This record gives sequence, C-alpha cells and structure tokens, in this order.
Amino acid sequence: MKLKESYFYTLREDAKDEDSRSGNLLVRSGMIKKTSAGVYMLLPLGYKTINKIRNIVKEEMDNAGAQELLMPSLIASEVYESCGRIEAFGSSMFHLKDRANHEMVLGPTHEELFTIAAKSMVKSYKDLPFNLYQIADKFRDEARPRYGLIRVKEFIMKDAYSFDADEYSLDESYKKMYKAYNKVFDRCKLDYKIVRANTGAMGGSLSEEYQAVTDIGEDVLVLCDSCDYASNLEIAKHKIIEDQEQELELEMVSTPHQETIEDVAKFLGIDTTKTVKALLMNVKEELVIFFVRGDREFNESKACKLLGVNEITFANDELIATSNAVSGFTGPIALNAKVVIDEEILTMKNFVAGANKSGYHYKNVNVKDIKYDLVGDISNVIEGDICLHCQGALYFKKGIEIGNLFKLGTKYSEHLGLTYLDKDNKEQLVHMGCYGIGLGRILAACVEQNNDEHGMILPFAIAPYQVSIIVINTNDEVMMNYANKLHDDLIANGVEVILDDRDERPGVKFNDSDLIGIPIRITIGKALSNGEVELKLRGEETSQNIKTTEIIETVQKIIKENI
Repeated sequence: MKLKESYFYTLREDAKDEDSRSGNLLVRSGMIKKTSAGVYMLLPLGYKTINKIRNIVKEEMDNAGAQELLMPSLIASEVYESCGRIEAFGSSMFHLKDRANHEMVLGPTHEELFTIAAKSMVKSYKDLPFNLYQIADKFRDEARPRYGLIRVKEFIMKDAYSFDADEYSLDESYKKMYKAYNKVFDRCKLDYKIVRANTGAMGGSLSEEYQAVTDIGEDVLVLCDSCDYASNLEIAKHKIIEDQEQELELEMVSTPHQETIEDVAKFLGIDTTKTVKALLMNVKEELVIFFVRGDREFNESKACKLLGVNEITFANDELIATSNAVSGFTGPIALNAKVVIDEEILTMKNFVAGANKSGYHYKNVNVKDIKYDLVGDISNVIEGDICLHCQGALYFKKGIEIGNLFKLGTKYSEHLGLTYLDKDNKEQLVHMGCYGIGLGRILAACVEQNNDEHGMILPFAIAPYQVSIIVINTNDEVMMNYANKLHDDLIANGVEVILDDRDERPGVKFNDSDLIGIPIRITIGKALSNGEVELKLRGEETSQNIKTTEIIETVQKIIKENI
C-alpha cells in the first residue's frame, strides 16, 4: 500500500473521550472512530487488523473440524422467549418492531438459532457429532460502554456450537475447542489465563474464560501462588479455617452511632474478621437478609445461583419495614425475615452481629444462637485466603475476557426439542457446547499489553502490515525508484508492506509508523548510495544497516521467526 493515494490519517493529540490506553491508541492511529457511545467504525487499518484476527480464528476453527455459517442478527423475540432468555438478558437486549408490529430483537448471542438449525438435520445418533460456527456482529445494550473496543454495544464475535450424543462426546468436543482456543491466543501473542467462571445467562454445567492479563481489565482473576488454580472472582472459592475458640456467653452491648462494620469493630476493639454484617435485599419482592463475615464482600452472582434467580437488588424502606430489622444494627438473632448465611459463618465463634435494636450489637454470637433458612457460599474471596486445592495463598490479577467455553448440556435441546434416536431406537436429548471469542477484544487486549510512549507494538500475526518503508527524501529520484521497487518485490514475496511516499518530514513518518505498530521499519536514506538501507524492529532501540541485496531475505527470516 502506498500512503500518498490511500485513506490514511493519524492524530497527534490524545482522544478526549477515550478512557483506556488501547481505545486512545486505536483512535489516534486511525484504526477506529467512535460514532456514538459503544459504537465504532472500523476504518481501513483497523478492519485489516480485525480481518487478520478473523483469519486466525477461522483457521483454527476449521482445523478443529467446525463448519462456518452465518446467522441473522434480526431475530423474532419469540425465539428467545422459548428458553426464558428475554428475562435473563433483561435491558441489555435491543428490542424493536417490524412494520407488521412483530416483536424483534438484535441478537446478543445465537444458541437458540443454532439449535433450530441442528434440528433440521439431526434424526439419529449417526448424525452426531458436529460443530457449527459463525463470525458475525452481536448487539448488547451496555449500560456504560467504556474502554474502547472492550465494552461496546455492537461487536464482532465468533460463536461456535457443538452437538453430541452424550456427556462423554461433549467432553471430547470441548477439549477440541480448548486446544483450538489456546492456539488462537498463542498466535496472537497474548498473555492470558484460563479461569473457571459463572455460566450466567448461557446456562450449563461448566464455563471457562480466557482472560488477557492487564491492569485495565474489568474482571478480577483469582490465582494461587503455589498451584495452577485460576478462577473468576464471581465463583472463586477458598479453604475455610474453623475457629477453635471456646464458645462464650452471648451478651448485648451498647454501640451508639456505630452503624458500619469498621466503626463497630473499632468501638469494641476487635478485628473486622470477628464481625458479621447484614445485607438487606429484595429478591422477587421478598425481603431476604444475607449475612457474611464483616471483612468480606457479598457476591451477588453466587447468591443468585443459590436462590435460582436472575437478579437481586437492595431492599427499600417499605420492604425492610415488613421485618424487625434495623438498618445499621441488623443481626441474625430473632430476626423475622428470610435469612441466608454464608457457609463461613458456620465455622466462626464468638462473633459480633447486630441486635435488631438501634444502638446495640451482640457479642459472642455463635451458630447455635441464630436461625437461618439457607446456607451457601455467598461471599467473595480476598487476597491471602488459602487455596482450596493446596496450602498456597490466593492473589488477584485483572483481566479482559477475550473468549469463553460453555458446557451447555441439554438446556437448549430440552427447551427446543432437539433429540435423536439412539442405537436402541430410544429418543435422547442432544448435548451442546458453546464457544465464543471477541475479535475486537483480542485487538484491544493486544494493544493494552503491547505499547509504549510512541504507540502500539503489534504482534506480527495481527499487525495491519508487517513492514513500513520510509523514504527520507521523496524528491530524490534514486531513492523513490528503489523504494517503489522494494515495495513491489516485498509484495511479490508475500510480505505485507506500506510505502510512506507522502510529502511529510521524516519525523512525522517515523512517528506514524510507530503509532500504528508496524513491526519492521525500513528507512531509505543516504546509505542507499553504499547499497544499504536501515532496518529497525518496533520496540527495539537500535537499528542496523542491511545490504539491499539481502533485505528481502532478512525481512522474510524475521517474519518467519515471529509468526
């Protein structure tokens, strides 16, 4: 590509409305342009980069035996209603009506349609297994779009679906996708972790996420310093250590104006680990009061799963008034409301909790003193907790979710009647798996992990071009003739190359090449009279002079070593 007659621009100043390093650099490099909150144009350089990611994903999906198709984005809402997912997606689903007043949605994901497609073929066990995938736009009405391509309303996603006769076969399909995903992210040179995750609106028995490790990540990854345990904070567990104290006598004490756990602990001269706090919540218009250890955070995802609901919100004053709970002083003793306690409380001794009386708490509370309706894991782990699988300490990293794997089981098959006849001519449900990759998030994660003060340092495999040729003096006929020949020869040898033939200062050209992350820069200057050009790798400080007779071979060798 020759820049003088191409669509190409860069911005010298930071983008004012981008809140991430990747978003800022992608806008400044002219790869993307925001049209509204969470919606971006993919401009030529950005589209070329996304297509390189797309090709990597496609190659690995095809190599794993999956077949590509394309589903519509405009879908009748009744398709999602059949599996209860209108409610599950809630306000994040885009709704509209056609001219006949039929309810339609823009597809946030496509489990239902893939299941319907599978029904067209599957009759017998002989029709299984198979895997279908698409690379297409998805739409989700994010409440707060942010971080450039990381949290958007419209995005390109690869979603694949496997169809198997039983759990054993599903395991084999899952492993194929697992290996394919590792290859995709390895080829994109990403630093990533594979963590267990919440199945969420997709459902199923198992979910694993591929998380690109970066400080701007929205997800908290829980890792062990002694083993390979890795989990999303939403479902992370830890080893609970039982308190060995002797139980003491229950005592009510005055705690005037001490309404927070920190205030109460300081007032009584105890650690917050010896307290229990209450969370007064609204669960389907019923007051449910959750109790967790004072220094821990309530985990809404775990609580939703425990109660089998999609949403938990804070209770209002009217709902709280249906009980004897007192805000700031609510405790689990003689509480006339539905009570759910964290499983850790069962192992605690002599802790402090509210007395359901303004200005008072109980000391030396023990499990025998309280009445509860349900117990479960409803709290977050904290750094330093002991790993459930070894004696190691848990620590946190932040990550960007770039891919996920789900064992859906028979959830969608059951709702949509996807069955087959087995060898005994008996009807059985098809077992499904679901596998997603966000192409825009791969690009954003690569930029977050690979940049410096000059711009992006893109991996060879996804950089829009592998080589940029910069001519110091475009008015020099000898230099320009050689530059054009080198440009054409590199293309003839399978190298993707930009020739910056613009009438700009050399410094501008160097800055633009660095900003857009081109891996190899070839500068044609005075050394050409000695039969040499300068070669510099992006991210390295030093350059080297290469003979013009060796430059193509040198470039090919570097590319081969890095892809």
